[in-house]
Amino acid sequence: MTTPYAILTDTTLCTGCEECVKACKNENDLTEDVPRRWKRHIDDLSSTRYTTIVRRPEHEKVHFVRQQCRHCLDPACVSACLVGALQQPEDSKGQPIGPVIYDKDRCMGCRYCMMACPFGIPRYDWEKLVPEVRKCDMCYARLFDDNGQLIEGMQPACVDACPAGATIFGPRKALIDQAKGRIRDNPRKYHLDKVFGESEVGGTSVLYLSDISLDFLSFDQELQEEKLPDLTLAALSKVPPLAAGVAGVMAGAWWIIGRRMKLAEETRREPLESVQSSEKNKEK
Repeated sequence: MTTPYAILTDTTLCTGCEECVKACKNENDLTEDVPRRWKRHIDDLSSTRYTTIVRRPEHEKVHFVRQQCRHCLDPACVSACLVGALQQPEDSKGQPIGPVIYDKDRCMGCRYCMMACPFGIPRYDWEKLVPEVRKCDMCYARLFDDNGQLIEGMQPACVDACPAGATIFGPRKALIDQAKGRIRDNPRKYHLDKVFGESEVGGTSVLYLSDISLDFLSFDQELQEEKLPDLTLAALSKVPPLAAGVAGVMAGAWWIIGRRMKLAEETRREPLESVQSSEKNKEK
């Protein structure tokens, strides 16, 4: 089995040229980045930037680390989406092929996916009158046919554009084997001799080799190997009864308020009707 497919980024090879960012923008018809109140830096992930280069000064050197959607094997964003706007495409055998994609026509704008993502990846397109969730989809339409089969010779735009070979694409298992081979061939070069994304939250389809800690990408000690959808579903299972309970409370409050308003109106009318009745008796 070759699926799922994945991306491996070796940060020790990245030069920070941002050719991957440019290629991603061209592939997805993204506009120029503009400063927004909710962005700390103009080169943060946003609705116009699905991947970016984080510059990390450590050990008297600037390290370049590419940030993008991790395309989790068991994505919390997919399990959190109530309407199926986020999906994990499968091949003809029912096996996930790697990317986690977004269907804007299904989205209702609840942004549960943004809260569920352990890596804080999805962004909201606040610039539009009808906002959308925006994130990398691993160039899904570019790579795969309607049956979920990889189109021969195709790679994600970011991988195709990398002049340093810092980012490569292929079957996930083969990439993990290659990453571990690099660790064996270069003792003490990589941080903790670790392939980031191999097991965290059940594993991801975007993998990293790095000579520094990637905790700033949420690969921290608190990120467990447990699949997050199990926790997400447990939380979401409480949503229907909670919604029903809230609806019941609101209906009760509406009835009580309406009843009180009706009684107040009747109380206000009684003196007026009494005066009117008295005046009619006098006229008689």
